[in-house]
Amino acid sequence: MRWKTGLFLLVAIAIGGGGYFAWQKFKPEGLPPGIASSNGRLEAERTDIATKFPGRIKEVLVKEGDAVEAGQILVRMDAAEINAQLLEANAATEEAEQQLDQAVAFLSQRKSELTLAEQEYERSRILVKKGFATLEKVGQRKATQLAAQSAVISAEAGIKRAKAGITAAIARALRLEENLKDYVLTTPVSGRVQYRLAQPGEVVGAGGKIVTILDLTDVYMTIFLPTADAGKLEIGAEARIVPDAAPQYVIPAKVSFVASDAQFTPKYVETKSEREKLMFKVKLRLPVDVLKKYAKRVKAGITGIGYVKLSSNVSWPENLKVNLPVVSGSDDG
Repeated sequence: MRWKTGLFLLVAIAIGGGGYFAWQKFKPEGLPPGIASSNGRLEAERTDIATKFPGRIKEVLVKEGDAVEAGQILVRMDAAEINAQLLEANAATEEAEQQLDQAVAFLSQRKSELTLAEQEYERSRILVKKGFATLEKVGQRKATQLAAQSAVISAEAGIKRAKAGITAAIARALRLEENLKDYVLTTPVSGRVQYRLAQPGEVVGAGGKIVTILDLTDVYMTIFLPTADAGKLEIGAEARIVPDAAPQYVIPAKVSFVASDAQFTPKYVETKSEREKLMFKVKLRLPVDVLKKYAKRVKAGITGIGYVKLSSNVSWPENLKVNLPVVSGSDDG
């Protein structure tokens, strides 16, 4: 019995010693001075595609997960009503142009009448000097002349009104044409459809969100660092990201933002004891060329560890040197 117990103890010691030796040999390397780390998660800038005017959705041309390019049409709204308003505005423009033609013709007529009235007034003045006309006749001719002058002024004002009517009708048509463009919704950024929030046939109000796009050329990891580390950090400093989902890869990044005020870290980032400390928010932005190359693999919300250089003189340890997946011919990401 003693022999068995001694043998058991020897085996246990051997196993424990071997395990300790293996742990010492293969344990993760500690961070050298000048490099700090923190848990975080990848985030991407979101763009909500929303309607400018209330209306009914006619078509939604994308699905969740679809890749989209900047300028691509995503949604078409029912534009029957605004098209009818545009036809009405164009008709009003034509009517105003016809009114201008009539006002020009009316002015020409009034000018002819004024010319005749002035001639008759001059003849009556000559005749009254020769004794062939009375002063009463001269007065009548003068009154006729003044009335003709007033008619010309009124006709000129009618032309101005007609021109103003044309300008107003054209402006209304142009406004409706511009509004009509907003019934076709495009994406201002390239990225991936994260959410499709409405379906064809639904009626949405002004500002109603229909599609949400993730801009996969603007991806960053948010981490939190204590004052001692954040105070040494420079904008543009080198960084590395190791995602939890693929810890064998090391992604390059740069520090693009360091908060000016300290805050508590969110629950998903650190342990409770660390959350009780005031930390500084830091953003590690991924290079655009890397994001484009691995666009199919980029996903917002993935957690991982972010590492930053607190000094440019520090070198990255071997386990934090850039290591990206190999891109196969059939997979762009």
